Amino acid sequence: MSYMALYRKFRPQTFEDVKGQDHIVTTLQNQIKSDRIGHAYLFTGTRGTGKTTIAKILARTINCENPVNGCPCMECQTCKSITAGNSMNVIEMDAASNNGVDSIRQIVEEVAYPPTEGKYKVYIIDEVHMLSTGAFNALLKTLEEPPSYVVFILATTEVHKIPITILSRCQRYDFHRISIDTIAARLQELMDKEGVQVEEKAIRYIAKAADGSMRDGLSLLDQCIAFYIGQTLTYDNVLKVLGAIDTEVFSRLLRNIIDGNVTAAIGILEEIITQGRDLNQFVVDFTWYLRNLMLIKSSEDMEDALEMSSDNLALLKEEAGMVDTEVLMRYIQVLSALSNDIKYASQKRVLIEIALIKLCKPQMEPDISALNNRMANLEKKVEEGVPVVMAAPQAPVGGNGATPSAAPVKKEPLPAAVPEEVKKIAGSWGSVMGKLPVNIKMYLKEVSTVTTNESGDLVLIFDQPEGSGRMGGDFVNRPEVLADISAVIEQMLQKTVNIKVEINSSGVSSQNTKTDVRDFFANVGIEIEHDED
Repeated sequence: MSYMALYRKFRPQTFEDVKGQDHIVTTLQNQIKSDRIGHAYLFTGTRGTGKTTIAKILARTINCENPVNGCPCMECQTCKSITAGNSMNVIEMDAASNNGVDSIRQIVEEVAYPPTEGKYKVYIIDEVHMLSTGAFNALLKTLEEPPSYVVFILATTEVHKIPITILSRCQRYDFHRISIDTIAARLQELMDKEGVQVEEKAIRYIAKAADGSMRDGLSLLDQCIAFYIGQTLTYDNVLKVLGAIDTEVFSRLLRNIIDGNVTAAIGILEEIITQGRDLNQFVVDFTWYLRNLMLIKSSEDMEDALEMSSDNLALLKEEAGMVDTEVLMRYIQVLSALSNDIKYASQKRVLIEIALIKLCKPQMEPDISALNNRMANLEKKVEEGVPVVMAAPQAPVGGNGATPSAAPVKKEPLPAAVPEEVKKIAGSWGSVMGKLPVNIKMYLKEVSTVTTNESGDLVLIFDQPEGSGRMGGDFVNRPEVLADISAVIEQMLQKTVNIKVEINSSGVSSQNTKTDVRDFFANVGIEIEHDED
């Protein structure tokens, strides 16, 4: 006998075998017990959730000679003939290939004849949304007032394509996606019957990959068993067959992206390609990984919504503290755009490499999300005590490689600012900061007070307690940094101002030393409308 696929071999034959659709099974069983069988049913839902299976069980039950508690006995001649597909009373029609008016006219003519055996003549029309407009119109009258011995069961995955005139004549039943737990339990039950050894972790991964479809889960399991025939099906084996990637790889990739390590990130992609993984699935799975990370950061009560082991969850929580939510959202946006681009691309690898470089180097993009990413990176460096110094601009070089000579321009010395003018500069310190380079602004955020002294100097006071890790005062007190600040003030006043830095090493900081993105934009004249932490 030829081999039969698992989803066909173990197709439920009674309502008791149906998993994950209790709300539909209970309703139909109650109708059968109370003899309140409808004349037209519409089963709708995603693929592999049991629409055709329950339609056949319903047809078998209402024609069964000895039904038991709303289920077919499976022993009488009627049940056996319907199960074998030999019954003249159960007619299955594929509307995808029989969608014309002539096919419906044939049904209309046939319903005039009562069943030769059993109580009901049942028409199961699968993919009913594929019927043409003329076919739907031809079916209307018969569907509304069929003979008492006729039952129509319409099945579809796209209920929005069915005319409202058809919908209003049917009892509608919406089939839900089946949960991962239910699919995993059913797969394990069938593997016990088949005598196949499968790791629980492997079963769970297949159930998750099934995406709510029991048939998809059985087909994936069938594929994995065939590849490792006679062996124990392990989690690693399932990953290899399905072209999937372990979450440990995503963890390494994310950490390299956060560190801006392009070489390591591209190296991980090379590993994935060498192992023969599907690149489309890689992008989808990595996006899903980042989505889980964002949920962890959003709320502490999201653990139940994430299907993963305790080890992976602990790893995810550790990474949640390494990256800001805004940065994660940027990562997801870049990968979502990539997912659309590589569907039909011939050079998938190149597009993925470009996306990884964008993730590692936000300075390549001019949009606001990339700027937030850059600010977050600078904040991280400041908190870790890493000096952030902007590179000096390169002098223009002539064609022979030498700096072109130019006649020195003599500048008239500027007069010194009077104390009142210095006080105005202290009062409008935000305007001064708005004209300074970003690397200097980062450290000037630690200034607690801007004031003047009796000598007319501009005094910048830093609260820098010992052991705090702050270094703003030390950085700003450098001659080259003070020169940059003085240059901005001189440009504003057209007068010179002497700047002094005072460091308070024992006091308590009078302001939060962490750079606030909102304050930064306010200083450069940009107002952010929304208010997010």
